[in-house]
Amino acid sequence: MRVLFAGVPGVGHLFPLVPLARAMRGLGHEVAVTSMDGGEPVAASGLPYLPLAPGVSWYHEIRAAGRTKRPDLLSRVVETNAADREAFVPLAAHVNSAVADAAVELAARWQPDLVVYEYQFPVALLAATRIGVPAVQHDLGFVRTPRLRELMLAEMADTFARHGIDRLPEPADTIDLAPPSMAGGDHYGSLLRPVPYNGEVSLPEQLAAPARRPRVAVTLGTVPPRIDGLTRIERVIDAAADLDADFVLATGQLDLTTLPTLPDNVHPHGWVPWRALLDTCTAAIHHGGSTSALSSLDAGLPQLVLPDGSDRFITGAAVRDRGAGLCATAEEISPALLDRLLTDSALSRAAREVSAEIATMPSPTAVAQRLTTLPGLAG
Repeated sequence: MRVLFAGVPGVGHLFPLVPLARAMRGLGHEVAVTSMDGGEPVAASGLPYLPLAPGVSWYHEIRAAGRTKRPDLLSRVVETNAADREAFVPLAAHVNSAVADAAVELAARWQPDLVVYEYQFPVALLAATRIGVPAVQHDLGFVRTPRLRELMLAEMADTFARHGIDRLPEPADTIDLAPPSMAGGDHYGSLLRPVPYNGEVSLPEQLAAPARRPRVAVTLGTVPPRIDGLTRIERVIDAAADLDADFVLATGQLDLTTLPTLPDNVHPHGWVPWRALLDTCTAAIHHGGSTSALSSLDAGLPQLVLPDGSDRFITGAAVRDRGAGLCATAEEISPALLDRLLTDSALSRAAREVSAEIATMPSPTAVAQRLTTLPGLAG
């Protein structure tokens, strides 16, 4: 069987697909991943990568659609930094429409028997429908997507009609990574254990060594720092200076040269495999990316979520409401807040409970095996 995985061009969208794609390949199936410009880093996982619509920029097309077609939605997106998901995803639908012909052509050429796509990329559902194969939606975290999918498909109605489809069918299944106790009573579809994939980089030797005192992993992701600058990192550094703990800044390519001299207990690093780093830590601080949060929960660590937009407020609320961590604004960052993160036993206990819950969720291999039995698959 041939299985095509598809998603938005970004590590936060494509890397969560890797564990299931590898599991499919481990069962002997042929697997490939497709995305637009910017999706190339997923190829480092060893999975074949098929470029879709080279030269078409996801972010440029969203802005263009907002300016020329839906300025009402664009104003809401700008005002909330994309936290208004019911405004953002219809704009994302216009990018899907812009690459619809290319997606259909790629699917017709590669001839998958099954398509698995993350929820912001329903053009893959269109392509699967055109060639007559089932498609499975792969959700990414704590966002409940049925209403958002409905909004995206409504925005793409003209594109469906152009391809001879009155209305797209529902996906054959929806995969949910959220632990049930954190889904707000709104679980749907099939569970998949969130197995973190952070690329092929090894943990630096100095970080792999046992920590001599509490260590806190800190990241603001790959996109947020470019949007809002260093404000939250600066506040974390200031609050951490007098605490008896080490803070590891996993900052990727973020330029820290504008920062003042760092305290002795704050250690900057570039790209660090987040899940491996967490195994050496007592707590985590991050921007609210679903992978960052799920990895911290998998490790059983309390976390401080500092959301700034997109779906990150939803992540922060899920962590806070479960009692597995804290959620705060930049202005609320203080030594007392970081001390609570390190010392509140209730936070640690809830985080360990969710870690145990995650361990009971179906593995990627188990889900891959089940997907091979979906109705409509070629024998």
